[in-house]
Amino acid sequence: MQIQLSDHFTFKKLFIFVLPSILMMIFTSIYSVVDGFFVSNFVGKQEFAALNLIFPFIMIIGSFGFMMGTGGSAIVAKTLGEGDAESANGYFSFLCIAAVVGGTALSVLGIVFIRPISILLGAEGKIVDYCVIYGTIMISAMPAFMLQNMFQAFFVAAVKPKIGLIVTLIAGCTNIVGDALLVGVFRFGLVGAAIASALGQLIGGIVPLFYFTRKNNSLLRLNKPKAQWSVLFKTCTNGSSELMSNISMSLVNMLYNYQLYRIAGEDGISAYGVIMYVNFIFVAIFIGYSIGCAPLVSYNHGAKNHAELKNLYKKSILSMLITGALMTILALSLSTPLSMIFVGYDASLTEMTAIGFRFFSACFLFSGINIFASSFFTALNNGLISAILSFIRTLVFQIASVMLLPLLISPEINGVWISVVVAEILAFALSTIFLFAMRKKYNYT
Repeated sequence: MQIQLSDHFTFKKLFIFVLPSILMMIFTSIYSVVDGFFVSNFVGKQEFAALNLIFPFIMIIGSFGFMMGTGGSAIVAKTLGEGDAESANGYFSFLCIAAVVGGTALSVLGIVFIRPISILLGAEGKIVDYCVIYGTIMISAMPAFMLQNMFQAFFVAAVKPKIGLIVTLIAGCTNIVGDALLVGVFRFGLVGAAIASALGQLIGGIVPLFYFTRKNNSLLRLNKPKAQWSVLFKTCTNGSSELMSNISMSLVNMLYNYQLYRIAGEDGISAYGVIMYVNFIFVAIFIGYSIGCAPLVSYNHGAKNHAELKNLYKKSILSMLITGALMTILALSLSTPLSMIFVGYDASLTEMTAIGFRFFSACFLFSGINIFASSFFTALNNGLISAILSFIRTLVFQIASVMLLPLLISPEINGVWISVVVAEILAFALSTIFLFAMRKKYNYT
């Protein structure tokens, strides 16, 4: 089925269009999940705790790629909707150069400060060294990882989501095979896990460069870039919500790790790590849908096709609600089996993880709408509202919940587990208010 941004989208056509983006995000999430599985089962609990401690910092750096992708693709897709393909390709080319330069600078800074940051996150003794080993290798591949995150959105804007999916599948399989060999067979430990992930990121970031550089039949192609500082500024401000969301979530994960380490020691961090791995995959469905749908929203906003904008909005809201309910049921049903996959070697840790996951699972009822709402306003080129939603959801509500609820609920650890659910409920209310308040300005209802 040949699909264009200007088409009318039924549920079937919308599903076909966004499916590659959903699968792309799922396979991107596999990086951390696969590393965690092999390190937990083949290396050791301390190394597994170290991976979980430093990973949020790695994701903070990588989130700049999401910012460039979501913010930039919204501008590019809107420009395509306005009928100016030449400018759209110029913007795209300049943003790719900016991502490489920015990613390199962030990599250097990350490697320089990896040890003091590991200590700041609570690492002690050997765990500090483990954090430094894993973090240094992963951050070395950060420019490619940022490009991969950015191209996920631009492949959709180019109406080539399937090619983006193929690249991500190859990158994900490289990571999986690499972990199996380097960690499972040759027992290179954390070094092997980090190398496997870095190789996957290099493929995911560099292969799209070759595709967009050569002549292709997509809507986008890399050409000789011109400095477009206003576009870069607009990209950063428009994509700031995704940046803020990822940074805030990483900071919140650090705080969760701190609380759980205080309450339950290394087992608490390991249990939370397992829950986050499953959460990465589940939430990847919401994020992937939002990434896939965003260029459609931007294009129709630029083309002033309000009827199709209404159609996309209604179908998206319904899809998020149904998917959230199904995910919650699935999470409750699989809490024990999924826990056993990662930490089945320790009965008490398995039980702690399964209990935490049952509390956590209710958040999926609300997180889909919250993620879509932020992405929806980014696609409408309203970065301010999108940033407000992301900032308050991931930083204000989450931090308040994880700091206060353990003081109010006994045992304390249950207060930690339920914190994310309370935060998502509050964010759901805020998202609903903004979606209702802005409906007439953008004509999506």
